[in-house]
Amino acid sequence: MKKQYLTLAASYLAGLLFSLGLAVSGMTDPARVVGFLDIAGNWDPTLMFVLGGAVITTFIGYRWVFKQPTPWLAGRFALPTKRDLDAKLLGGAALFGVGWGLSGYCPGPAIASLGGVSLPLVAMLATMVLGWWIAKRIA
Repeated sequence: MKKQYLTLAASYLAGLLFSLGLAVSGMTDPARVVGFLDIAGNWDPTLMFVLGGAVITTFIGYRWVFKQPTPWLAGRFALPTKRDLDAKLLGGAALFGVGWGLSGYCPGPAIASLGGVSLPLVAMLATMVLGWWIAKRIA
């Protein structure tokens, strides 16, 4: 039972750090994302630095984590086993990219933005849930 509470606390801490990082870096503002995607116009490179920070942190962190025999709060590492590129992956990635580009919201920043709820945010989250529901029905 104690492990369950530690896992829950670690999940909350990770979510808090993630949302604080998004908010502090300005990534909860869809205009920043759209500005990053507008490479032919008024390009905003800040998203590149946030993504770069995430890649560097993950690169270093995974090297350390995988030296451990097991995760601290799980019996084994849960890693993806599928490595092939198929139509579902490519189609889903394309749909995700179109939705991200049109709304300026990625799912994580959208959820982190719930503190300043707006009609475009609600519309994006509602259609994201609808897309998830449709995908579950046709998969």
